[in-house]
Amino acid sequence: MKRADHSPGYRRLIDTNVHSLRKALDLLARISDEAYTESPSGFEPHRVGGHLRHILEFYECFLDGLASGFINYDARRRNPLIQQSREYAMKSVCAVIRCLESCHTLTTRPIIWVRMEDVADAELCDLFLASSFERELQVLSSHTIHHFALIAMTLGAHGITVDKDFGMAPSTLRHLEQFTGAATCAR
Repeated sequence: MKRADHSPGYRRLIDTNVHSLRKALDLLARISDEAYTESPSGFEPHRVGGHLRHILEFYECFLDGLASGFINYDARRRNPLIQQSREYAMKSVCAVIRCLESCHTLTTRPIIWVRMEDVADAELCDLFLASSFERELQVLSSHTIHHFALIAMTLGAHGITVDKDFGMAPSTLRHLEQFTGAATCAR
């Protein structure tokens, strides 16, 4: 098998994902079991635990598929313990972080194949699309941030505030920083 030529930023992409998962750990340490497992009024069925389970299962599918080169995000385990137990969720987050951090090079494949999700056409439902290790790490990061935004809104409905940048894309944070920096210079 040919060794993949990872972009120079692949380690940065791993670090970015690990950083996001550590934010989840910090958040889990600060909220109650009730805030983790219950839907706030008017937000049913949204629960922090459900969103975190969904995030973690995408990482698990990614890691499970690297050896074969076939990642199937539709093969999520949908483990109810992750969404029912904050403690179990923290252990699961730590396990994913360890897997990401412990692998110097997670895959040696130049191309990985990813199962297409949400395809209505029966002829396409088993379609795998070509992707790369780096692209999938970008997808995981974006997916995580998207669900962090939903978690932040859910917690807000519980009356719990989170860091203002929790659930914001790095590009949005850079834009806001440039915008506020420009406003400061204009004074």
